[in-house]
Amino acid sequence: MSERTVGVGMIGYAFMGRVHSQAWRNVSAFFDLPLTPSMRVICGRSKEATEAAAERMGWAEAVTDWRAVIERDDVGIVDICTPGDSHAEIAVAALAAGKHVICEKPLANTVEEASRMAAAAAESAGRSMVAFNYRRVPAVALARRLVAEGRLGEIRHVRAQYLQDWVVDPDFPLVWRLRKDKAGSGALGDIGAHIIDTAEFVTGRRVVGVTGLTETFVKERPIEGAGRTGEMGTVTVDDAAVFVGRMSGGALATFEATRFATGRKNALRIELNGALGSLYFDFEAMNELWVSEGGAGFTRILVTEPDHPYAGAWWPPGHGLGYEHTFTHEIKDFLEAIAAGTDPSPSFADGLRVQRVLEAVEQSNGTYKEIP
Repeated sequence: MSERTVGVGMIGYAFMGRVHSQAWRNVSAFFDLPLTPSMRVICGRSKEATEAAAERMGWAEAVTDWRAVIERDDVGIVDICTPGDSHAEIAVAALAAGKHVICEKPLANTVEEASRMAAAAAESAGRSMVAFNYRRVPAVALARRLVAEGRLGEIRHVRAQYLQDWVVDPDFPLVWRLRKDKAGSGALGDIGAHIIDTAEFVTGRRVVGVTGLTETFVKERPIEGAGRTGEMGTVTVDDAAVFVGRMSGGALATFEATRFATGRKNALRIELNGALGSLYFDFEAMNELWVSEGGAGFTRILVTEPDHPYAGAWWPPGHGLGYEHTFTHEIKDFLEAIAAGTDPSPSFADGLRVQRVLEAVEQSNGTYKEIP
């Protein structure tokens, strides 16, 4: 390993592992970086599946014990793409070993776990970041820029939604994301965490109090892999969460996260209303940002120009980006922070903040909960 090369070990190889792998493979081809990642090793529980993933996704080696990844001298970055129940153990161990760590969201399954992770990050020589990739959508980053420039004036309303429909079918199996012991929570933590972070990122403000409700619409589902036995298991997470809150600075905020919005596939939406203007974004049209200024109607901005965040590294104007590019931008920012010796954003402390909001929503059940 040269001074400009850093070895990467990734733990997990499924959905998130695939998009992270693509980001590690492609980031140096599109961005001039101070560090070049080397995809040293991938880890998973199944030897055969992990070896197949390594070959398919470009990793040099495959192992089945995450501790072996952390112990390697040629691994400087540990990328955690596992279910939430293992985030804390892996991250704390990696940080104690002085590794840089990027961890998928939500940071943990509980505030206690997230607190331990944030404390470990504060004490470690390694840098750490929680992977809220939607911050790296060019249109979302442009929205943050417009707010920071004062174009919208004082922010008064924040409306955030994340709408999916992938578990509407009651015969959909009881996968790990529907089990509290593995996932921590359901739609609330899985996708609600994203809109909390997006709202805080774009506005530059924090959620300081909430009141909310959660619901599980389908309470039993077929056991995964049970075949024709008909064996059923209990869904132990929420299917949907709605909550209202207040942002620092006084804005009123509404949030909705659901996996039961029939027909909506991945509709992460945010709208801000300010004293001078408004803006609106929907990830299902991710290259567009709609802006209203001075009381006029909304104007569509196609966010593909060279001076728009991240966009200049890719294609000519008008040639849109996709979901996978957000992860490439995430890795780019992470590597630049490591090289500069600065703390990446969002930090584990930011991830802990989001975890506190999630816990407050779960505990509120219609009562207002202040967030420390």
